[in-house]
Amino acid sequence: MALSHRVFCLVFFALLAGALSAQETVDYQMPPQAMVDIADAAPTPGVVVDPTKTWLLVLERRSLSSIGELSEPEFRLAGLRIQPATNTRSRRRVARHIELVAIADGSTRSVTGLPSGARIDDASFSPDGSLAAFSLTTATGMELWILDVASGAAKRVLEDLNGVFRGQPYAWLSDSRSLVVKVVPEDRGAPPEAPSVPSGPIVQEASGIKSAARTYQDLLTSHHDEALFEYYGQTQVVRVSVEGAVHKLGAPGLVARAAPSPDGKHVLVERLERPFSYLVPYYRFGHRIEVLDMSGALVSEVARLPLAEDVAIGRNAVRTGRRDFGWRADADATLYFIEATDGGNPRAEAKFRDAVYTWSAPFTGEPEPLISLGLRFADVHWGSDAVALVTEWWWATRTRRVFRVKPGTSDEPPKMVFDYSYEDRYNAPGSPLMTHNARGALVLATSADGKSIYLTGEGASPEGDRPFLDALDLESGAKTRLFHSEAPYYEMPIAWIDAEAGHLLTRRESRDEPPNYFVHGSGDARAVTHFPNPYPGLEGVGRELVRYDREDGVKLSATLYTPAGYTSEDGPLPMLVWAYPREYKSASAAAQVRDSPYRFSRVSWGSPLYWLTQGYAVMEGATMPIIGEGDVEPNDTYVEQLVASGRAAVDEAVRRGIADRDRVAIAGHSYGAFMTANLLAHSDTFRAGIARSGAYNRTLTPFGFQSEQRTYWEAPEIYFAMSPFMHAQKINEPILLIHGVADNNSGTFPIQSRRLYHALKGHGATARLVMLPHESHGYQARESVMHTLWEMNVWLDKYVKNAPPRNTTSEEH
Repeated sequence: MALSHRVFCLVFFALLAGALSAQETVDYQMPPQAMVDIADAAPTPGVVVDPTKTWLLVLERRSLSSIGELSEPEFRLAGLRIQPATNTRSRRRVARHIELVAIADGSTRSVTGLPSGARIDDASFSPDGSLAAFSLTTATGMELWILDVASGAAKRVLEDLNGVFRGQPYAWLSDSRSLVVKVVPEDRGAPPEAPSVPSGPIVQEASGIKSAARTYQDLLTSHHDEALFEYYGQTQVVRVSVEGAVHKLGAPGLVARAAPSPDGKHVLVERLERPFSYLVPYYRFGHRIEVLDMSGALVSEVARLPLAEDVAIGRNAVRTGRRDFGWRADADATLYFIEATDGGNPRAEAKFRDAVYTWSAPFTGEPEPLISLGLRFADVHWGSDAVALVTEWWWATRTRRVFRVKPGTSDEPPKMVFDYSYEDRYNAPGSPLMTHNARGALVLATSADGKSIYLTGEGASPEGDRPFLDALDLESGAKTRLFHSEAPYYEMPIAWIDAEAGHLLTRRESRDEPPNYFVHGSGDARAVTHFPNPYPGLEGVGRELVRYDREDGVKLSATLYTPAGYTSEDGPLPMLVWAYPREYKSASAAAQVRDSPYRFSRVSWGSPLYWLTQGYAVMEGATMPIIGEGDVEPNDTYVEQLVASGRAAVDEAVRRGIADRDRVAIAGHSYGAFMTANLLAHSDTFRAGIARSGAYNRTLTPFGFQSEQRTYWEAPEIYFAMSPFMHAQKINEPILLIHGVADNNSGTFPIQSRRLYHALKGHGATARLVMLPHESHGYQARESVMHTLWEMNVWLDKYVKNAPPRNTTSEEH
């Protein structure tokens, strides 16, 4: 017995040592300096155009934050991530510097009065363009600042904004002298303390009603969570003048939105109400919709919406009752809202799905019907009594329809303007060009006679995207092309400076030039901004938009990059393929080109282009269409189509002499990570893979995922076949798994990567799991991004670039 015990102990400790040796204590590492320089480069600044088209407000942001910032206390409540120290949403990407640029001559005006280390967000101009407002976050809270455009001087006008809920915490009134703002109530008191001993169990109960249970993240989980949500969400709506005078509007509460009417005389207020839910985010909690006047008095309670846990199953499912309240942008104080006429159930038979209503102040009469829709409401663009555009859509058929209505004429029927598949990029008509009216509201930009509107779009074509600007005659439907991007540029129309004179503001970029703003109309285009190339380390790289065929005849495309100075005499290179699958109901739409050969290559934290500095070819955006036409669902043959697309991409790069077939890696993020694991499980096309922040077991997202609308119980064989976790024993190429510990994306729980790693390890696979502290679905901290690049680079060098030739030609799994 003693000998047996000693043998058992030796075996146990040997196994324990083996298990421990599989774990590493790794400090944050740095990739090669060329990659560091690219990752650290500040992105091209963001721009806000003033309503008078006189000034640009330029906002410069850092590329990355720090792990220290991500490590600050954070509450995850009801679908929100809250920084308690500042009472704002956490993880916001803020600007660190702002300046004004004159559109007329490109001259700049510095902004003065800002504190050192300012964190700026939510910037917008006043309706008359004389002022700009923005939020500025300090270590202890969020403040409202006003910028005088004429002088460049900025000043603080209000403290303690509540920035917890999505959307800007303020809105301009039409007088350009005051704003409606959400602030923390003065008498809120101290935050609730967590109980040291629970008062009882957490109980949830279903009432027998069928309803989808999507896998949302960051939900409420306890009574203490509810108390925290109420505490940090408590908001007082106020009206504040640009001089800082404050007037309270209504009682404090859980105010998710406060939107002033275009005439500045009313405020639409959305209040959240109990009971809360542990199954859905805050925006599906009960709502009380009110209209207040500018004294804070209640004008009308326009709706009470119950908790929406019982929304029907399926795409295009919506809550019952009135929803999507907003102001008609071209009227004084007219609300619009939507109401489902099919019970919110896309599977129900119905002639009409949604009805759009308008309701004018003082809201004492009945709402007036504007249009009944045969599909689900998508959007509305207001113009005048003579024109508004209402858009409907339907998921199953990928249909989008646009109707013209005349809000000021009740007896004229809607007129269909467009009816098309939103998968069909080549025939997309474009989106309406909008402009600010005198009150600062966004309305349709129209010709001087009001007979035409303007449309802008990507201008997709077999040669790549070529953005355009069209004039559309509302009566005849005739289009006139006013602008079309020309090689060697990719140039997007932004706004009319003067439509009658033909002066147009555009954003122009090319392969070698980052996006900058230009004015067209008087001779050659004139540059307004001069933002430099943030990535000099990538100058001179080769780039080509390539097209090739899948074995079933479907046309595929990708952007193929080669390192600077590469020539065909250099021979085949190791290659990284980066992709993201998409589902289609049309093979012809799936074959369409999705890029432009003239766009500037932006390099985000997650880009594959870093490896051009390390001697790799990169095939970015390799299309992986999953097609199901007619009654066939795309995912019925997901694996077969995915494998064929991956093989076709590699074959094309090898045919061109650029890639070494024995040294090709596949990689992707999120659904691209799911793709990566599947390609390694079901083919031997790739030597190794990198999967970041993916979901690998689809039974953990049982009510649908990505574009799959069937539930697990309706199509269990599809969920099984598509889940690489179920086929982990087939993954015989090295795979690197990376995941943020705090991933908040629906479905990509961190446990997805942990469980796949466990399965791979159990089957003797070559795998590595890297869990990044505090990171969400997209990585933000410099330490995390640099370490991720280091991990990926080491993996690629070991298992791809320096991999020996394969001994035999592998057969497909």
